[in-house]
Amino acid sequence: MRIPYEYAIIRAVPRVERGELINVGVVLYCHRLDFLAARTHLHEPRLLALDPNADLDGIRASLQSWAITCAGGADGGAAREMKLGERFRWLIAPRSTILQAGPVHMGLAVDPSAELDRLVELLVR
Repeated sequence: MRIPYEYAIIRAVPRVERGELINVGVVLYCHRLDFLAARTHLHEPRLLALDPNADLDGIRASLQSWAITCAGGADGGAAREMKLGERFRWLIAPRSTILQAGPVHMGLAVDPSAELDRLVELLVR
């Protein structure tokens, strides 16, 4: 049985004032299965084409924090106290930083984890 999920593309906007971006990951939330995860892939040459001075180490660390926040472990900071849906909404909230979430989209899938992998291949790699 396919169940509904929500997802947003994680975008890197290395020079916020220019508005140029690349897709660097996907965050997916499935309420029915208590599933929240982010998978990322940083294509460094694409990012450096937008900003040759981009802080790759800082961006990699920030991307890793998305997965940590989703997992809600001890390293998840204050977000670990939030319910999964609250954490998802917090992650996708509009912000003016290098990493931003795009609009939320809906879908149906049997396996949210496999669907997240599919979306990353389709939209990011």
